[in-house]
Amino acid sequence: MIVRAARRRSVRRHRTVAAVLAGAVAVLFAVSILLGTYTVTIPDFFRILGGEQIPGATFIVLESKLPRAVIGLLVGAAFGISGSIFQTMLRNPLASPDIIGISYGASASAVVAIVVFGAAGTTVSLAALCGALIVAMAIYLLSRRGGAAGYRLILVGVGFAAAMQAVVTFLMTRADVRTASQVLVWLNGSLNSSNWDRAAVLAAALLVLLPLTAVLARRLRGLELGEDTAAGLGLRVEASKLGLLVAGVALAAVATAAAGPVAFIAFLSGPIARRLLGGRHSLAVSALVGAVIVLAADFVGANLVPGVSLPVGVVTGTLGAPFLLWLLVTSNRVGRGG
Repeated sequence: MIVRAARRRSVRRHRTVAAVLAGAVAVLFAVSILLGTYTVTIPDFFRILGGEQIPGATFIVLESKLPRAVIGLLVGAAFGISGSIFQTMLRNPLASPDIIGISYGASASAVVAIVVFGAAGTTVSLAALCGALIVAMAIYLLSRRGGAAGYRLILVGVGFAAAMQAVVTFLMTRADVRTASQVLVWLNGSLNSSNWDRAAVLAAALLVLLPLTAVLARRLRGLELGEDTAAGLGLRVEASKLGLLVAGVALAAVATAAAGPVAFIAFLSGPIARRLLGGRHSLAVSALVGAVIVLAADFVGANLVPGVSLPVGVVTGTLGAPFLLWLLVTSNRVGRGG
């Protein structure tokens, strides 16, 4: 009876948190479209969606604000799920794509495409996607000796992050001022270049990846108990970890390809979701937390300084850096392992 009552409370809490976060996402999505430097009334918004042409407003809503909000929501959800997969699988809150080198792999590949080959637009996104996948596979292969233990994979990833950062720094010293400024905008993570083509590609990728992730979620719950326990329950540990790694990397890669390496979304979403759920992990809640952070940060960045649109990554980086320091200090005190 006690166990059953506790389970019911846990389910109720999960549903309540998910409902509140979904409501917050809906409100922030609406705020992103209706408010800001150019405001749109609710009746005008629905008239625009119905096909009516309102001079100025129709173009701004349909070609700027709406695709930007859609990409912000999808990018936040993808990063949130990706970070939660890595942190839960490796049982370490530091194990997120932006800490263990995957986002740096995407960044280095994109910078090579921009500086060396003069690429732009979709080509840069494809380069980032390929770079993230290649670096992730290299990290996995180098850390899987005797099983890809949490701290081994993280340390190898941090090493790759340093190497990729060195590549970016070197290329920046070789780039002209105009190219360097283009690179910096991309590296900060920005929704300023959002459009429907990019939103369609991201949505199509998530339509494939999210069902795959949902199938693998059961294995993630087993791995959360520890590799030995999971193996004792009949779980194929290495195959499960490889599948989850591919799903997590792909989610981070497509999000990075769409908006650049938006700092700390993957890192923040999982721990915040756990705190809200009383210590339990949930990929769905992590996705909602990620979407809330990106939509809120983008609105703040676009409207905080009049006449200046700050990249969303600048705002999330400002939030994430203190959280990382706090996590390192508290993890040190309690001696958490991975």
